[in-house]
Amino acid sequence: MALQLGQIAPDFEQDSTQGRIHFHDWLGQSWGVLFSHPKDYTPVCTTELGEVARLKPEWEKRNVKVIGLSVDSAGSHEGWAADIAATQGTALNFPLLADPDRKVSTLYDMVHPEADPTVTVRSVFVIDPNKKVRLILTYPPSAGRNFNEVLRVIDSLQLTDRKKVATPANWQPGEKVIIVPSVSDEAARELFPQGWETVRPYLRIVEV
Repeated sequence: MALQLGQIAPDFEQDSTQGRIHFHDWLGQSWGVLFSHPKDYTPVCTTELGEVARLKPEWEKRNVKVIGLSVDSAGSHEGWAADIAATQGTALNFPLLADPDRKVSTLYDMVHPEADPTVTVRSVFVIDPNKKVRLILTYPPSAGRNFNEVLRVIDSLQLTDRKKVATPANWQPGEKVIIVPSVSDEAARELFPQGWETVRPYLRIVEV
């Protein structure tokens, strides 16, 4: 059965460019982003790893630890890391898991035989401090991942975990949000004393 939202992210121990990692211990009380690559020295993934490294201040601001995965060995990763630094202008500053035995790839259902049984698909998993999977994205080989979108979803998850709201289409931090339908108007008056706009009884827009 494929991994689903709300399930506990599978734990594992695996080698990486920063040594042996016990995943749940490594995450601690942080949010996590685990993202996979088919193999080393692939062009799109080279740009992605550089971008994730450049976004380090943004991850840290949100209490997020990022970790990559490729099915090649840690030794191969070291050579690829040098290429990433040379071509993207940013050195890797997060661990890259070595998964030659496909242990992690299998746990996270990253091998899709209908696509290519020899490589992992390019997946993204967002995991919260309770180790629950909160977002799963799978990309085709030709489309580079949009990590600004991953950051946007993390901002939404962190906000909606704190308050009884949901975020509308194309929401960006600081914009208005939606009061969730399970909150009555009476309860909403206590939660949102600033008031809100009722577009429909089920669609109440509020600033937070």
